This record gives sequence, C-alpha cells and structure tokens, in this order.
Amino acid sequence: MTTTPSRTKEIGVSLTQDAWRRLKKSWAAMTALWTLVAVVVLAFFTPLLPLQPPDRDLTRQMFAEPTLSPIWEDTFAFEAELVDQLDAEITEARSEFTAQREEFNQLRPPEASPEAIEEAARTVRRARANVDSLIQRPYADAGFPKLGPLARAMVRARYAVFGEWQLASVCGRDKLGRDLLSRIFWGARVSLIVGIVATLVSLVIGVSYGAISGYAGGWIDNLMMRIVDVLYSIPFVFLVIFIISVLSEDSVKEWLAGYGIDRITIFYFVVGAIYWLTMARVVRGQVVSLRNEQYVEAARSLGVSQGAIVFRHIVPNLLSIVLVYLTLTIPRVILFEAFLSFLGLGVEPPDVSWGLLANEGIQVITPVKTYWWLIVFPSLAIGSTLFALNFLGDGLRDAFDPRMKGR
Repeated sequence: MTTTPSRTKEIGVSLTQDAWRRLKKSWAAMTALWTLVAVVVLAFFTPLLPLQPPDRDLTRQMFAEPTLSPIWEDTFAFEAELVDQLDAEITEARSEFTAQREEFNQLRPPEASPEAIEEAARTVRRARANVDSLIQRPYADAGFPKLGPLARAMVRARYAVFGEWQLASVCGRDKLGRDLLSRIFWGARVSLIVGIVATLVSLVIGVSYGAISGYAGGWIDNLMMRIVDVLYSIPFVFLVIFIISVLSEDSVKEWLAGYGIDRITIFYFVVGAIYWLTMARVVRGQVVSLRNEQYVEAARSLGVSQGAIVFRHIVPNLLSIVLVYLTLTIPRVILFEAFLSFLGLGVEPPDVSWGLLANEGIQVITPVKTYWWLIVFPSLAIGSTLFALNFLGDGLRDAFDPRMKGR
C-alpha cells in the first residue's frame, strides 16, 4: 500500500504583512510606535483627565516648583449648572443668527447697495460670534481654551466623575500660576493636530501633483517640475510669517471669525501647503518608474481612464514610500509650528502648544533666577515625540525596503 505524500499549503505573505513582521523585530521602532500611541491617546483624552484647567490663573502659586503635594485651593471651578442655564440663550442666539443669515442671503445688488450688504454681513458675523461666545462661556470661565463639541462633552464627564479633584503640579507652575502639566497635555492636542492636518494637506497636494506630473511625462512633466523648482526658491518661512501677520490684522481677524475660521485653522493649511514640494518630487520619480509596468499596460488595454490608472492602480503601489515620508514630515511640521509659536506668530492664547510653552519658558530665564521646569518639561515633550517619529520613520523605511527582506 503506497501513501501519497502530503502537500503543504503555502500561504502567501503580502508586502504589508512582511513589512509588519520585520518592523516588529526592531525594538527601537516598536518602542517609538507605542510611545506615539500613548502620546496620541493621552492627548485625545486630555479633557477627561483630572488635570487642572490650563488657563486657570493662581497668582499665589506663581513659579511654584514641581511638587507631589496637592494644592488646597479651588482651582477647578467649572459650573455645570451654567451649561443648562445658557441653553435658552443659546437657542435664542441661534435663531437670531439664522434670521440674520437668511436676511443677508436675500440681499442682491443693485437693489441693495454694497454698504448695506457689508453691514448685513457684519451683523451675521457678530450673531455667529455671539452664539460661539455663549457656548464657550462656562468652559472659558473655568479656564479652558476654545473647545469643540466632543471636548466639551469630555469636560462635563470629567467633572461628573472626578468633581474638583485634580492631580498635583508635578511639573510646577508658570509665571501666572498655571499648572504646567496640564498645559503640556493641552499643548500636545494643538501641536499634534497641526502636525497631522498640515502633513495630510501636503500629502494630498504632493501625491496628486507628483503622480499627474510623472504619469503625463513630456512637456507637461517638465513644466510642472520647473514650477516646483521655482517654488523651492521662495523663502517659505518669510511667506508664512507674512500671511500669518496679515491674518492677525484686526479687521481680517474679525471677518474670519464671523465665518467660524480662526487663525489656527488657517495656520494648519498654510503650513501644509508649503511642505508638499518634496513629496511631489518623490512621488513623481516613483510614478515614472511604474507607468510602463505590465499591470498599467493591461489597464490601458481594457480602456481604463487615465485618472483611474493614476489614482487606482499606480498611487496605491506608492503607499509604502508615502507612509515613510509621512512619518518624517510630521516632526518637521511640529518643529516648524514650535518655531513660529516661539516667535509669537503661531498659536495664540488662550490656545497653547509646545512651541508656545517653550517661548514662555525662554521669557522667564534671567541671570538672577532660572525656572528650569519651564524649559525642561516642554522640551522633553517635544523631544520625545520627535525622536519617536524619526525612529518610527527609520523602522518603516527598513521594513518596506525589499533589500532588507529575510533579515
């Protein structure tokens, strides 16, 4: 009786699975990954944590050194009842805003003069600002920055669970007696959002521009790349400073606020719009090498449109390179935001970022007294996050490199 040899079923491994397997072997990359996960999770749930409000002044505790002893003073005076009391006023203000907006939409030249239209627009902006002010009042009185709906819900949940209990000032206090630990956590929210949003903006612009340029080829490719070369010659630092300075002018600021757009929102997209050039070059070079591959020729022979070939067949094959570059762009954007906030042109109070904290720390360094905690702890927050992002980027680059396969 003969036995047939058993056939072993070979299971294929995708590029992503193989890259993840190799990434797990790098202790530095995995440590960086879990560090970033912890930073992001803590930043997201900051409104839920029993931290002191970041903008709550406690003048009797100015420049208090780090301590594990709790502060026996009322530093968390959130009035939850005020939220319910303001519901009627908020509803009335929203109705007024809706009415003013409908009246403005009905104005059409030449029946209405430009002056009347502009005055109606100002009225709409003031009505919208009044709604936002009423919504934010209980949280601003307690010492919180401007909060979105989810953050406001988390603050109310924090008050319901912890009451007025809060962590001690383990990182000390600043020149106004504000808790530095709380400000670092709240600053992480702004700095990380700036890094992620600005990087995603640069990702969308850079990938689209580079893919179209590389696939088109010929004079279109040459023209688009020469535009990139010209943009590279522009000193973007001064351009961003100019744009932010213009947006900080009172009339422009009021006009933007009427549409619910603050300077930090513009800041996200302005910074993102200047970091797409290198991404475009990287993507363009990869697309040039992929546009004549057999699967692309097969898609052409089946009558697939040019746009579908670029964005459904070629761009997905670039995700590994894009992902690696993404992890290297985020720290650059965070550092750039810290630099602008250090100059006073980035995040503005009552919002707080790591760059703003570093600026505040530098301002109080004097030959007479050095408040070391105002520099050390914000620097540790920035440094650890940037190191983690760079280590993760290096690990992803090695994991996706086919020459490293089997190592």
